Amino acid sequence: MPQLFADCLNEVIEYLNDDKYSLHSCLLVNRLWCQVTVGILWRDCNNYSISDYRTLINCLPDESKKILKENGIIISTSHQIFNYAIFCKVLSISKVHEKIFHLLENQYNLLVEDLINYTHIIVQEICKMYMNQTSLKVLEYVQYSDSITYDIYPSPKGFLKNLTKLTFSSNISPELLINLTQTCHNLFLLDVIIIYHIPKELVDLITIQKNLKCFSMMIHDGLKDEIDSIPLLTMELPKTLTRFVVVGENYNISLSFLVNFTNLQELEISFDFSECIESFEKLQDAIFPQLQILIIKYACPRMEFLIKFLKNNGKNLKKIHIDVDDCESEISEDSENSINSLNLTIAKYCPNIRKLSTGFSDKALEMLKILFNNCQYLESIKIWCGGRFLNEKEALEAVLEYSKNIFEIILQYEFDVKFELLPSELESFFIDWKKRIPQKPLSFVIFDSEFCKNGLDKNVENMKIIEKYIKLGVVKNFEIDDYS
Repeated sequence: MPQLFADCLNEVIEYLNDDKYSLHSCLLVNRLWCQVTVGILWRDCNNYSISDYRTLINCLPDESKKILKENGIIISTSHQIFNYAIFCKVLSISKVHEKIFHLLENQYNLLVEDLINYTHIIVQEICKMYMNQTSLKVLEYVQYSDSITYDIYPSPKGFLKNLTKLTFSSNISPELLINLTQTCHNLFLLDVIIIYHIPKELVDLITIQKNLKCFSMMIHDGLKDEIDSIPLLTMELPKTLTRFVVVGENYNISLSFLVNFTNLQELEISFDFSECIESFEKLQDAIFPQLQILIIKYACPRMEFLIKFLKNNGKNLKKIHIDVDDCESEISEDSENSINSLNLTIAKYCPNIRKLSTGFSDKALEMLKILFNNCQYLESIKIWCGGRFLNEKEALEAVLEYSKNIFEIILQYEFDVKFELLPSELESFFIDWKKRIPQKPLSFVIFDSEFCKNGLDKNVENMKIIEKYIKLGVVKNFEIDDYS
């Protein structure tokens, strides 16, 4: 019975996973509540504060503390109620390195060389502690510098045998890759950052997987011959993949290999320059019968290829994100017609879309009306504003008048454009939103950048109005994000 209660309590507290304030209140109820809550608070190292890392150092075994002392690293020790290291299921080596570096930087007046050396020693001991005390579910180990490496080989405790998600850079040690191949056979997600080369051991790791569904590769740096071999690498991937992400920096690689993954439900392509994805032409006739999410970031392929792709694959799409801020120079000489053609294709061939991110030219109100009439299930829309795109007033009025199920509006600004929405117009929008039937609380998000000094959110009166309607419950969620 006590175990049943503990299991039920764990399920209940799980619902508070994103509510840190409530979780900290749960710590104070009794020891059982505290133990269950601690397990949730400490399972993801990405959520640790710098003071949490001070606590983690206190959890190091005596042998590790002795090593720290022998290297001149003096730490303050205190008694810990729990061995917090055993709760960790999500480990990011680079995040641990970053936080320990800042901890030492704030606590000691060290030379840069000593700061780097001390950080390396402490992080290595933390890795050893994890290897002997926990079994990870998620591991991230990205090594941008060959001079900073950590040993995280599998231990008898099964440190990596239950791993389901793995992110790493291709320049990690071959020994670690070999050990991963021997230990990790049930990865669900594999995320690889290609730096300099594609090791044979990476191919072996891919070949041994039984349940791989998501694969992501970022081409960070490398020799041309290595980059040209990427299609050969992808041949070892299971054709049952449901998610594929390819990110490139200044490289032109062929995307033709993607046509083999006909079970894809999500496809994300991200390149710095449109020249890098001219090979999208190879995809225009491909059929992905289960594709639900299409994301194309930064550079965009030629419009004619993209439109053909949407005509073939739009029926089941539920989310489309296409960056259109470079349309004028990179997609077509006639930017307005290109954007209109894209949106008309989405309206005609993507009737089941739920979430859309695109742009509408400053003369495209009629196009927005067509989109809302044809895409009855649309719940979230991101609209580029200002300059050659619609202004905020026109965009918001169109959402009010023509949309039926929208509950999230995202306004994205181009760099240094000036907002045009008056405070009275913003308040009028919220008043009319409150009258909508059925009434749905609004999620209102603004994307701009550090270069955008005149966005809607920079106006004090606008912010006061937003705060007013948050308190009234009209706006359920309000965010300001930097898209850069």
